[in-house]
Amino acid sequence: MIISNVSGSVRNHVRNQFIALSISRARYSSKVEYKPIRSVLVANRGEIAIRVFRACNELGIKSVAIYSEQDKMHMHRLKADESYLVGKGKAPVEAYLDIPEIIRIAKENDVDAIHPGYGFLSERSDFAQAVIDAGIRFIGPTPHVVQQMGDKVAARQAAIDAGVPIVAGTPGP
Repeated sequence: MIISNVSGSVRNHVRNQFIALSISRARYSSKVEYKPIRSVLVANRGEIAIRVFRACNELGIKSVAIYSEQDKMHMHRLKADESYLVGKGKAPVEAYLDIPEIIRIAKENDVDAIHPGYGFLSERSDFAQAVIDAGIRFIGPTPHVVQQMGDKVAARQAAIDAGVPIVAGTPGP
C-alpha cells in the first residue's frame, strides 16, 4: 500500500485501522488448519443453490442438494452431484428450516461443509452454531457475527468500533 503522499494524521489513521483489524482477526482465528473441502451441501433451493453448485463444479468439489417433496423436480436438485429429500411430509419452507434434519443428511453423507444460501437459514446464528457443533464447516460468518448483524443497533455499533464511516442517525433503536 502506498500512503507516502498523504498527511501524517491520515497515514497514522490508516496504520492504526490496519493494526486494529489485524488484532480483531487474530481474536477469531486462534488456529489455522488446512483441510480441503471435498463436498458442500447447500441448505437452500433455486438460483442461489445452482450458483453454488456451479462454483463447486469449477473447483472439483462434490455438490449436495436438499429438496422438499414439492421440489423434487426443481432444477437445483438436478444440477447437484447428489440430492436428498429433507422434511418428508412437511411444507417446503418448514422442510428447508429443519436444522436437525439438514445436519443429519450432511453427517450421513460425509459432507465437509454447509452453505446456507440466502434467506431461510443464512441469517440464523443457531443454524451456524449447530453446523459447527456437528463438526461440519459453515460457509459464512461466525454465529456471533450472524447474531450481531441481525441486531441493527449492535451492527451499527460494531461498524463504529471498527472505524467504518456510517451515515448519521439516531443512537438507539
